[in-house]
Amino acid sequence: MIPAKSRASATFLPPVMEARRWLDGVDFPAGRPLINVSQAAPVAPPPPPLIAALQEAMARPETHLYGPVLGLPALREKIAADWSLAYGGQIAPSQVAITAGCNQAFCATIFALAGEGDEVILPTPWYFNHKMWLDMSGVAAVPLPCGTDMLPDPEQAAALITPRTRAITLVSPNNPAGVEYPPELIAAFRDLCRSRGIALILDETYRDFHSSEQAPHDLFTDPDWDEVLVHLYSFSKAYRLTGHRTGAVVASQALLSEIEKFLDCVAICPSQPGQIAALWGMENLSQWLAGERAEILARGRALWAGRSRLAQAGWTLHSAGAYFAYLSHPFAISSGALAPKLVRDAGILMLPGTMFTPAGDAAGQRQMRVAVANLDLEGIEAFLSRIESRAAG
Repeated sequence: MIPAKSRASATFLPPVMEARRWLDGVDFPAGRPLINVSQAAPVAPPPPPLIAALQEAMARPETHLYGPVLGLPALREKIAADWSLAYGGQIAPSQVAITAGCNQAFCATIFALAGEGDEVILPTPWYFNHKMWLDMSGVAAVPLPCGTDMLPDPEQAAALITPRTRAITLVSPNNPAGVEYPPELIAAFRDLCRSRGIALILDETYRDFHSSEQAPHDLFTDPDWDEVLVHLYSFSKAYRLTGHRTGAVVASQALLSEIEKFLDCVAICPSQPGQIAALWGMENLSQWLAGERAEILARGRALWAGRSRLAQAGWTLHSAGAYFAYLSHPFAISSGALAPKLVRDAGILMLPGTMFTPAGDAAGQRQMRVAVANLDLEGIEAFLSRIESRAAG
């Protein structure tokens, strides 16, 4: 029996799983197949050379043994070297830990930073798994509403900080909105966190699909970056390794020593095959990844180019970038009610803003997230056409 007051029972159901249930009993004719823009994840396997490298690794006995709790030394060293170069800073291998995906990196970080009754500030719309873990940890998620440009305001964040605040969490490129936070905005949040003695948790899961050729921020150029910054990353999207659950957290050695306790109890060690694949990808797939990035960015631009068509149908496209786009709908119903209706009436599965905002949030009632990376250019045209055919009224 599950206790009525357990943390799990008080936490909302996983949104993606809930959305999949909207498909039950719905038929999608051959001429109008389902457009699934609910969960952003590669559906194709890794490139053949990476699969071959994994197959070779699986023949080695050590691949199947426990590894170091904080990850394989070779992968930690590669991350430290590559990211020091990419960001123009200094990152040591001892400041890198490998985790079972970026979600676990966030969970472990919260475990190390916050306790019962503490607070973490999340810009809204927020990434729902961040909110779920805070709920399950007894840590209050303090919403920081973004404007129509989907950018959080450091001054508004400053007003929300209390003696119980332990961190501010940013996701850039953003999930769910797709917007890229300007470097100066990220730096302003870093300065705020440092001045108030709290951590800045920066989730860069989608960093490989940033539109800029330059580093997305300069936080690692600060020689004392690890006094305030906790950096999170995922290999899932870059090398199509979603099922291998391989992520990373970059932070001070002191914080990683606390994070290690969590990792040891939850997974003992990250997946050996996933780490081997990630390292091989970093060493061999830079040109291939550049092609993936170009394709994903082209899809975001294609949807952005259709914003006038969306506007004529009554929709507002707030942002589009990396894997996601964020819209407001024109209908006199909640997005939570509209989303399953769109499955039945238009063959479109996307997630409502109510899944990314606090209960009763007025903005969330009008908003929808589109996993635009799921669609090729033909799919984007089909998406726009179906939205146009169901204009307001």
